[in-house]
Amino acid sequence: MNADPGYFGPDSMMWKVNKEITVLFGGARALLMHAAHPLIAAGARQTSFYQRDPWKRLIRTLSLQNSVTFGTIEEANDSATRINKLHEVINGEDEVTGGYYDALDHEQLLWVHACLQLSSIYFYEKTVKKLSDEEKDKYHIENMLSAKLVLVDVEKMPKTHEELKNWVINKSKDNDYLLLTDVAKDVQDIISGGPVPKHIKPIWPFISFTAFNTLPDEFKKIYGVETTKFKSLILRFNLFLLKSTRPLLPPFFRLIPPARWARQRLSKYPD
Repeated sequence: MNADPGYFGPDSMMWKVNKEITVLFGGARALLMHAAHPLIAAGARQTSFYQRDPWKRLIRTLSLQNSVTFGTIEEANDSATRINKLHEVINGEDEVTGGYYDALDHEQLLWVHACLQLSSIYFYEKTVKKLSDEEKDKYHIENMLSAKLVLVDVEKMPKTHEELKNWVINKSKDNDYLLLTDVAKDVQDIISGGPVPKHIKPIWPFISFTAFNTLPDEFKKIYGVETTKFKSLILRFNLFLLKSTRPLLPPFFRLIPPARWARQRLSKYPD
């Protein structure tokens, strides 16, 4: 009997992109984009994730992506169910904007999904290789299943990766759509160099630098990130260095653990 390859399998774009360890850098960038949305921030304020455990939201977001991509169907479903149950109780009136936040609201769910997808694709292209429009759209279509598992209304989603990117950009330009709330400031401080786990301390300055300096312009304004020629040069050099040295690294240093474990699981049950 073959092992369960999950919803996607090794030949999918989801595996191809999400297995790369440098794509995880996009998680910090996505978290900054999430927190800049005041209603997403309001939900985080209700649960006090950032104050109690500053890594909980980042880890939860990435663990969901990894379990849906590399886990068995049962593992993916269980992970999504846990997230959905948590989201059921996150709602109320935002004390900052007066708007209503609801973790099961389609637009708010889509915002979280879109920011992570855009950041994942961005870092893949910058640190691995460019993707064609067809490849990005294939990733987008596959990732719509991930979105559906966490109750995003896929019928209302943009149909291509470029449309999803434009949706985020256009929304971010709306008046007061982005806001530096107390939660966003907390996340900014965390990404800037808050209490970082020991095992990633050596590389965190680079992750932090790239997270802030690869943000779209509207987000840079929110966080007060100044673009200079020198920082742009350093950013391009570091990303080029990652891209150039990646082929020389063994899988242990290139691929995230869930991807390596999934490969091992499937290798035990050859066709």
